Order: sequence, then C-alpha cells, then structure tokens
Amino acid sequence: MGLFQELKRRNVIRVGLAYVLAAWVILQIVDFVLEVIVAPDWILQVFVLAAAVGLPMVLIIAWVFEMTPEGIKRESQIDRSQSITPQTGHKLDRVIIASLAVAVVFLLVDKFVLTPTVTPAGQSAAIVQQPMMESPPPPTAAASPMSLAAKSVAVLPFVAMSQGIDDEYFADGVTEEILNSLAQLPELLVTARTSSFAFKGQDVPVQEIATKLGVRHIVEGSVRRSGERLRVTAQLIRAEDGFHLWSDNFDGTSGDTILLQESIAEQIAVAMDVVLDESKRASMRKAGLRDVEAFIAYQKGVDLYEKAHGADDQVGTLLLANEQFEFVQQRVPDFSPAYWRHSDAYLHILLNDATGQPMDGVSPEMVSDASDRLVADFRAAIEHARTPTERNILEIDQAFVTGNWRGVPARIERWLGSEGCDSFIWIDPMALVLGYRERLAMKLEATRQCNPLAPSSWLGETRAWIWSGDPVKSLEVASRAADQAPSEWISLALVLAHIANGQFDAAEVEIDSRFQVPAYQLVARVAVAAGRGDRQQADRHFAELMAMTSDNGFWNMLGSAWRGDRETTNRLAARVDQHVFGNPALSLLFWWCACGSPWDLEATPNFADMVRSTSQPWPPESPINFPLKDW
Repeated sequence: MGLFQELKRRNVIRVGLAYVLAAWVILQIVDFVLEVIVAPDWILQVFVLAAAVGLPMVLIIAWVFEMTPEGIKRESQIDRSQSITPQTGHKLDRVIIASLAVAVVFLLVDKFVLTPTVTPAGQSAAIVQQPMMESPPPPTAAASPMSLAAKSVAVLPFVAMSQGIDDEYFADGVTEEILNSLAQLPELLVTARTSSFAFKGQDVPVQEIATKLGVRHIVEGSVRRSGERLRVTAQLIRAEDGFHLWSDNFDGTSGDTILLQESIAEQIAVAMDVVLDESKRASMRKAGLRDVEAFIAYQKGVDLYEKAHGADDQVGTLLLANEQFEFVQQRVPDFSPAYWRHSDAYLHILLNDATGQPMDGVSPEMVSDASDRLVADFRAAIEHARTPTERNILEIDQAFVTGNWRGVPARIERWLGSEGCDSFIWIDPMALVLGYRERLAMKLEATRQCNPLAPSSWLGETRAWIWSGDPVKSLEVASRAADQAPSEWISLALVLAHIANGQFDAAEVEIDSRFQVPAYQLVARVAVAAGRGDRQQADRHFAELMAMTSDNGFWNMLGSAWRGDRETTNRLAARVDQHVFGNPALSLLFWWCACGSPWDLEATPNFADMVRSTSQPWPPESPINFPLKDW
C-alpha cells in the first residue's frame, strides 16, 4: 500500500484537517476575547505558536496509534481485519463538517455584522447604546515621561562645517540618526526632531534651549566633509551649568558614517548612566536608516514635508517630498517612517476631494489612485514598524484613514497605557469621536513633553481639554501654545477656547493680533459671532468667507454648523459621507466644531455604521454653547 493510501487508511489526513479547522475556530474566539479584555498582543502569539507546535504532534499520534473498542493502542499491534478506522473516519468527517460550518458562520458574522456596512439611503440610523465609561488609567500609565525628566536630552542639529551641495542634509541626517537611536532607550526622554530642529541656525544659549524644550541635557556637534574624509565632533552638555559631561572627535571616511554615529549614540547613553546590553544596542541600530544616501534623501523629504504643512500648495509640496521618500524606500525598503510620511500626500488629496477643497495640479487619475496608495503605504509602514507601540499607533491611524474602526477602542486603550513618545497623527480626533476625553487630554499632555515646539503636539491637547469639559485648562494650554508653537490652527484653537470660557472680547483681540491668513481670520470671526448669538454678524462674516474661499466645503460645513444651519450641514455631510474618505473627513469636522453632532446622524449612513461598530452613544454633548443652533 502506498504512503498516501496508508495515511488515508489511518485517518491521518482527516485528523490533520480536523485539527487545523478546530484550531482556527478556537484562535478566532481567543482573538475576540483578548481584544475585548485588551490583552497584550503576545498572548495571542503564544496561542498561535502552541497550535502550530501541536499539529505535527497530532499527526504523529494519528500515525502511530489507533482507536479501538478497548481504547487507544499502537497501530502495529492491531489486526487490520479488526480495525475500526472506517467508523472513526466517519466521526472525523462529522467533526470536519461541523468545524467548517462554524468557520463559515464566523466569517459571515464578521463580514455582515461586525464589519461596518452601508445603511440604505433614507433608512434611519438612530443609535441607542450604553455610554462608554472611562475606566481608571492602567497601572503602566503611571510611568509617564514626567518620571523620565532627570534623564532628558535634546539633540540639536549638528552644524555643517563644509559647503558641499548636500553637506547640510548630511549633517541633519547624522543628527537624526543619533536622535532616533537614543529615543529607543526607555531610560531616556528624547526631544522629537521637530522641536530640536526648531533651533537650527539660531545662536541661542544652551540654558535657554533646555528651558524651552524641558530637558536637562543638550547634545550638539558639527560635521565636516572633504572628499571622502569625515570629521564629526560631538559633546553632551549639562544644561544647568553648561558642564561638558562628554565630548569627542571622530575622524574617518564617508564609509565610516554609520559606525561613527552609532558610536556617538552609545557613548552619549553611557555618559547619561544608561546600561547598554546587546538587545538595547540592537534596538538603537534598528531605529536608523544605516545608509548615507538614504538618510540624505530622507532629510530632503522631511524638509519638504514640514514646509508643506502651512504652504499654499500643500499637496504639490508633499508630492515633491514623496520623490525623496520613494528613493529611501528603494534603498532601505524596511524603514517604516518613509512610508507613513509618504502617505500624507494621498491623505490630503482624499480629504480635500471629500470636502470640496480646491487642488491645483491634481488630476482625476491621481484622486482615483490615492486611496489604494494610501492603504499600501500604511500596510508597509505597519509591516516594518520598529516597535510594538509604533505598530499599534500605525494600526490606529490606518483604521482612521480606512474608516474601519472595529477593534480601535482596544488599541487606543493600549496606547493610553503605553510609555514613551512615539509619533502619531490621527489618534486624537478619532479618540474624541469614541468618547475618550480627560484620559486623552492627560496622555497628550504627557507626550507633548517630547515635542514641545510642534503645533500638532499642542493642538490635540487643546481640543481634548475642551471636549473633556475643562475650558479653563484648554485656554491655559492654547495660550502657551500660541506663544511657543504659533500657527493658524493654534490661533483658531485659542479663539475657540476663549469662546468656551465666554470670553468673546478676548477672542476678538486674538483675532486682530494673531492671524496671518485672512481666511482663517474670517473663520474665527464666524465662530465668535455664533458664540455671541449674533446671527447678523455671523452670516455676514460667513458670506465673506465663502466668497474668499470659493465655497470651500470644510469651512462651509463648519460655519453652517456654528450658525445653526442644519439643512446645509446635513446636505454637505451627506455628500461627504458617500466619499471613500468620508468617515475621516467627518471625524475631523466633528473634532473642530466642538458643537456636539454637527449633523443628523441619519444623513450620514456610512458614518452612522462606523459609530455603531464602536458602541459609542450618539449624539455627544456639545462642549461649546453656540446659541444659534437649536439642537
């Protein structure tokens, strides 16, 4: 008898198939339970490993042993004429059929019940849910960045001492590679790139820089290239007295760049009393690009990326940045930040298209391709995430941009309980839609220490304090933000914080003194007039805004909601809801309006299904009173 026939006779194939199907069903149940209880990812990995290890063992047992009426016996001891393997095979067939049925039911439930679907047009999407109770912060949240302040450090941009075409980007690359390496050490609080690089080219005393960044140590240095020759000078300074804790010169060639920057990072860590083992050194090496040409291109891309946020041609500048990020992806295909930064251009294309904001130089083909490109970038970024926390954050951002929010509350809980200062983009508007208020604000306050000069670090916190019902705290944070990290968005958040506190005259003063862009100034004037309940002024400023911005869809929805024009808001929101990027766009409108639900939920069936999938009560209470609206 051939091997295959013998495997069939001994029911080895049936046993293997039954085991695989049963294990799959059990793992789905375990995954669901672990997600509900917000268990760590490694627990599911243990179950998967156990299932994989168990398969060959089960197959060996099925080959060696056989069921008999007297119990389990070795197959070699059984007279084949007395074997009951056919009857056992029939029982296994029933187990296989039952497991397949359960698997099919699970897949159908997952697709049509657990996954958000589109509500038919005109059908009510009324939601009656139990409120989401905010539980106390997990014990791990106690180890916030505040407790790390004694070992805090900012790595300032190394000065390029030579004048080669790319020498400044080369020096920036050396700086960021050192910064990223140090940021992998849990003992250190390392200021993020945006805040550290804010002092580039400025002659500011070390003590003043340390005060503004909230750190006790500063790293500074210089880079000189001459042909292939390379000299890097670096020093670690204790800010309170300017004492040099460590300094050194490094000479070599351009080919030694990676080894030099790794050596610098490790010596800085040792000088700050960090005990390095091989696992920490491996994490530090993994954080960087380890490719000179790639990190020069990455610095060029980041420079364009940061200029784009605030530029008139935002999408066009982001697409130029993408040319550099694509070069990085070719050279170092497993570098996660190059993918999530690359995704931003497609995100803004979709957001502008969804809300009717004009875009110059963007073809219909680019718009139609943007969604696939966005998803591909996030998948690659998640695949190559450098840490479990970074992967969790990227998965949350991916859920935001795709509109599939199933499982997001568990991931947000995990992020709220995490340590460190990993970058994130879209957690705060999504968390507010999901009902997180004070815990979100406290988490954002802690992470702001890592990037105190970035407007985005302050913006989310300001909005979270408003939504948490603490307008006084929101105004305090917004006022500090306007002085330390000014931007048009920060100025608008400051005006809204004044409105939340009923300080309309103070809001008018801020409008007259802070805004540089007329459109933002008019948006703020609409908000103040609506907050006063002055319909005539609100309508006048709104008409001026629409004339200036060519009926910009986002400003139209925001101004209509503040002015109580429910019909227009519903009409515009319904149109956005049909867009592939509808859920994220509407979430941002909800975040900025701070007026409860800006539209009737039944007007947006896709958004309604997304909310339903999260069990979030709706409508939320309005944190700011706008008297012109009557809902």
